[in-house]
Amino acid sequence: MTTLRDTSKFLILIGLLLLALPLVAQGSAASNSQQPPANDGEVQQLRDTVKLLEQRVSALEAEIGRQSHADSATATTEASSLTAATKELSPTPPSATLPAPASPPAAAVSILPTQLPGGATLGYDIDGYYEYDFNHPIGRVDYLRAYDVLSNAFSLNQAGIVFDLDPDVSHGRRYGARLDLQFGQATETSQGNPENEPRPDIYRNIFQAYGTYVVPVGSGLNVDFGKWASSLGAEGNYTKDQLNYTRSFFFNYLPFYHMGIRTSYKVNSWLTANYWIVNGTNQTEPTNSFKDELFGFNLQPAKSVAWTINYYLGQDHPDVTTSTGCTTPVQPGLCFTPISPAPDGKLHIFDSYATWTVNPRLSFTGEGDYVIEREWANAAPGESSAPSHVDGGAAYVHFQWTPRTALTARTEYLSDRGGLFSGTTQALKEGTFTYEYKLADNLLARMEYRRDWTNVPFFLTDKTGLLSDHQTTATLGLVWWYGGRQGAW
Repeated sequence: MTTLRDTSKFLILIGLLLLALPLVAQGSAASNSQQPPANDGEVQQLRDTVKLLEQRVSALEAEIGRQSHADSATATTEASSLTAATKELSPTPPSATLPAPASPPAAAVSILPTQLPGGATLGYDIDGYYEYDFNHPIGRVDYLRAYDVLSNAFSLNQAGIVFDLDPDVSHGRRYGARLDLQFGQATETSQGNPENEPRPDIYRNIFQAYGTYVVPVGSGLNVDFGKWASSLGAEGNYTKDQLNYTRSFFFNYLPFYHMGIRTSYKVNSWLTANYWIVNGTNQTEPTNSFKDELFGFNLQPAKSVAWTINYYLGQDHPDVTTSTGCTTPVQPGLCFTPISPAPDGKLHIFDSYATWTVNPRLSFTGEGDYVIEREWANAAPGESSAPSHVDGGAAYVHFQWTPRTALTARTEYLSDRGGLFSGTTQALKEGTFTYEYKLADNLLARMEYRRDWTNVPFFLTDKTGLLSDHQTTATLGLVWWYGGRQGAW
């Protein structure tokens, strides 16, 4: 506003000077020519001119004043509009010179924790199924099945939580730990048989619990101490990592777990040597003082071939039997009466399996097992020394049809001489066909048809006392898992 008024005054002065210049020029000329002074008419004319100039100046000032007022009002309105717009668009006060920077979008929060400080991971799995047995067995019991033990029922096979911390020698950590907690039918089947160990209930839900240390010897000697899942046999515990939904006869027969010390040493790029010393087969607590051993090798003669060879030596006959009325205080559940003499016959397991990955879509797996066990190492007169045998094998073919669908076929033969596995001498066979569809990255559905048969009547039917030589089932299994560990669990 000050600049506008100064400009107006300057323009008025310029106008007055321009109007006065003729009069000054006339006065100057008259003076120079020494003419006589102006008469009364000339004075009156000069007065009229000055009056006219005053009127014009007044009119010009009034116009400038009106224009200045209008400009001021317009400026005020524009400033008010700008202030209002600023308040609406910015959460900061109008006095702020710059708006606050926008906050970055919040990172997606995991529903369940999968990564822990230090590199440890957590994993979760839920495994359920519905199975139909065409024999309609009494009590809906499926014989010789490891995990799918009930028919015509919606069943929770397994629910588990896995804590895993692998050693990381490259970053200076030579130790690790693993803990698997499990619940459900599979846990009841595979963990804690009273025939195998004295106090199974206190360990039943601890499927694995061991610590690892990498001894700085050569390429590194891995040493585990605790309870772990047995690697005898081609199949394992977690359904998501298996080719079929139901487990084979040999998975059901071979040991599920061991308690003790195991070592592993990578000799070179294609050979790893393994040695275990454990309490026994399926024994967290032992039933005798003998310590079982395993000697094994993992071989990879070619990039597409993985081959495992195991020899297991054990002695699982108990040297005590449970009793009541102990006179000496002991821990709960540890009331025993010695068996004298105690059977001392040995158990020998020869186990081998291999996988050939023809290409990313097609693979073949084969397994062969020979098991022999005696009750007595040196039979006394009247004692039987005849060994019992289990031998046979299984073959698998897996075809990844599409990224989300796969087909797997399995066939198996198990000769049970002496009833080591089933309690009856018989030749068992089974054929299984599995269709797999991945509903999501961590959700798997498997539809399966399986037929078991044998050379003697053995399987339950819907009539008491009437047994069948076959058992046919159709199964739908759903497996969900989630966790930070990549690959097989």
